[in-house]
Amino acid sequence: WYPPKERNARQEFKERHIPGASFFDIEECRDKSSPYDFMLPSESHFADYVGGLGVSNDTHVVVYDGDEVGTFYAPRAWWMFRAFGHKEVSVLNGGFKNWMKEGHPVTAEVTQPTPAVFKARLNKALVKTFEEMVENVSSLKFQVVDSRPEGRFRGTELDQGLESGHIPGAVNIPFHSFLSQTGHEKSIEEIQEIFREKKVDLSKPLTATCRKGVTACQIALAAFLCGKRDVAVYDGSWSEWFHRAPPHYKVSESKRSK
Repeated sequence: WYPPKERNARQEFKERHIPGASFFDIEECRDKSSPYDFMLPSESHFADYVGGLGVSNDTHVVVYDGDEVGTFYAPRAWWMFRAFGHKEVSVLNGGFKNWMKEGHPVTAEVTQPTPAVFKARLNKALVKTFEEMVENVSSLKFQVVDSRPEGRFRGTELDQGLESGHIPGAVNIPFHSFLSQTGHEKSIEEIQEIFREKKVDLSKPLTATCRKGVTACQIALAAFLCGKRDVAVYDGSWSEWFHRAPPHYKVSESKRSK
């Protein structure tokens, strides 16, 4: 379920994209000083970056990606816009693969957007820090859902070279549970049922986590479709937790079996 390493998204975009689209590079729009992948950039970095793509505070932004599962990275960009205070942002249901399958227009022509002014203001309610996650292990102020595949959550398979496992108290809902076979979002009723089965209460505070803070955003999007607009994402996710949390805060079945 994880995208193969050899994809070159910028090259794919150059070859074909939705007419008028701009390329949003999550490798560029991040905190490059952090040792962890894809951490949120500063307000000014985000504002300059999306302003350069022609996005102002009045622009309705639609994000999509070209992943084979339908949608992989797009919810991360969607959540980033929302975390920086932008309300008018949507994800293209089914992604680029379905756009093409349905015969909609594509182009190789690169749009030169007119730079715009974007004012970013971080909404801290949508982002959780390592310290808040540690505190929550004992206080249980919010529910935690982990979107990684079950083997990585349980600690029975390596997670891209890292030992795996999960944060105490977290519930596992692999992100692809929310996607249909065609790569579209499942219906609201189906999504609600998935949360219900895992005893996740959408009327209570909820934080999503994963490996790098990317697929966690699929949990936030799924809950958003059910009317829950305040799901936070633990930005550092397992890549930070693994390196910083004390050993007894890393739940893993492989440890128990040794």
